[in-house]
Amino acid sequence: MAGFPETLAEISRSCRTLTRAERESRRVLGEHAADSGFGLRELTAVHLAEARRAWPQLPGVAGARDAGELRRVGSAVLAALETGIAALAEGHARAQRHAVRRAAAARRTFIDDLLYGRTDPGRIAEQAEGFGLRLADRHVVGVAAAPAGEDYHETHPLLHRVERELAGRFGDHDLLVAAKDGRIVCVAPTGQQPAFDAFVKLAASSGRVAVSRPHSGAAGVVRSYEEALSALDLADRLGLGGAVLNSADLLVFPVLMRDRAAMSDLVRTVLGPLVHARGGAQPLVDTISAYAAAGYVNAEAARRLDLSVRALSYRLERIASLTGFDPDDALQRYTLETAALGARLLNWPTRPL
Repeated sequence: MAGFPETLAEISRSCRTLTRAERESRRVLGEHAADSGFGLRELTAVHLAEARRAWPQLPGVAGARDAGELRRVGSAVLAALETGIAALAEGHARAQRHAVRRAAAARRTFIDDLLYGRTDPGRIAEQAEGFGLRLADRHVVGVAAAPAGEDYHETHPLLHRVERELAGRFGDHDLLVAAKDGRIVCVAPTGQQPAFDAFVKLAASSGRVAVSRPHSGAAGVVRSYEEALSALDLADRLGLGGAVLNSADLLVFPVLMRDRAAMSDLVRTVLGPLVHARGGAQPLVDTISAYAAAGYVNAEAARRLDLSVRALSYRLERIASLTGFDPDDALQRYTLETAALGARLLNWPTRPL
């Protein structure tokens, strides 16, 4: 309220408008009030009450000679009151915007530290409690990827929908949901499985979601996040279908790629001869993968490749002839299938080994 009664008294005498400096002082006071925890409704009510209390004692009101002069004074005082309260509201809103931006920046920093393990575990655990996470618990991480050509960001409708529906159905849940690097990340304690399942279902309705295994502690969140990212990457490289990917189902692939040199040698040795086939190696590598995915049923594999059964049989014969491995032999087909998986992981034959 600093200076407000004096300003009204002076305006009642001069019938002038508020100066730029007076309006700015109201804005500054509005900011201070917001930072001190005063709501805009309370701030407005106090100023209106003070104006009503001061009205009879204002010099211009008490000294008015007739009704016309009183109306002129009243109009000037009300205009000043309106302008002053508008300036207060503007300053109050400005402080709130700054507070929101500071909170958003702090949240982004915390999420970076949490997912990348960039700070002391004790400090990150202390910060996590302010965001509803108890890192001593076991957590799972879900990472939702948008359809091709699209990114998820902080103002994306799907993120708002997820936050709104989770809050409506589960109230004050302990899930952390945020946009990160074009994806939506959800960190959830295992005790909140229904809420996490709801997140997965909502996110999978628009794109693809990878779900990690549960791990404990701050380091466990980092590990879970990396597992989910790895699952998305593997799905893209292998052309895997499905809207929901469980990292536990894909553990074999990191094992296969742990010795990259050995995998390259396997692909080169087993599938290398396919480069001499008409049309190159790629159609035959795709045939091996489709044949395995179809459970080694010719009709189903031909349907997946959009071929006749006769054309598929010809390709299988060429594979056996060029590589020396028969797709219809149980042990040899396993070698071919593993080599084909390695080829997809290594992006061969598009990229040389």
